[in-house]
Amino acid sequence: MSWEDLKLVPNPEKKEAEDIDIIITKVFSTRDGAKVLSYLKQITIDQPTWYPGEDASHGYAREGQNSIVRDIFKRIERTRNR
Repeated sequence: MSWEDLKLVPNPEKKEAEDIDIIITKVFSTRDGAKVLSYLKQITIDQPTWYPGEDASHGYAREGQNSIVRDIFKRIERTRNR
């Protein structure tokens, strides 16, 4: 057996992720979508995740919110770099 004998197996999960990337890019590329994405960034990523004296769990929850917005940006970037 050689490397040439190996066949690529289609990965439906990859195709689904690419489709979601494209849809997200389309939605947030409109003028209104860009406004919404900017707003989401302002209320999440651009804000502190934790303040001294707060319970640490507040920071964990805030980072969870941030990760959703970061995922949107990552998917847009991936689509534009294809």
